[in-house]
Amino acid sequence: MRFKRDITYKKILSLFRSQNGSPFFNAKGLAIGVFSGCFPFFGFQTLMGVFFAKIAKGNIVLAAIGTWISNPFTYIPLYYFNYKVGSIFLKNPSNKILEKSLVIDDLWKQGRIFSLKLLLGSSCVGILLALICGSIVFFIYKIKSKR
Repeated sequence: MRFKRDITYKKILSLFRSQNGSPFFNAKGLAIGVFSGCFPFFGFQTLMGVFFAKIAKGNIVLAAIGTWISNPFTYIPLYYFNYKVGSIFLKNPSNKILEKSLVIDDLWKQGRIFSLKLLLGSSCVGILLALICGSIVFFIYKIKSKR
């Protein structure tokens, strides 16, 4: 027996349209998912989004869909951008990700600095994208509910 999964944009859009709940409930779920999707925790972003959506009482399905903002096509540009944003906030906009001359002791220090820049940038970009996407989805569902 052959199993075939046919995931198309039409099916995803249909799933998006068929969600029940208030516009705020749906927007909150998607915003939490987008925020979670901005972090470099491969494989755990969906779990993180669903977990936080459950806590915040947001739409769990839209939270899972929102984490798809990071996918194999967007990983490198998204995380590089997050790293650069984190570097700017830490007032260290160096173009070097790691120094060329490394001593083992410095490796741990640079790893911590790299992680801090990436996580800080992911948080800032995640908040901004969550606000933008959440607002757009809120207004889409608000218009849909008036019809």
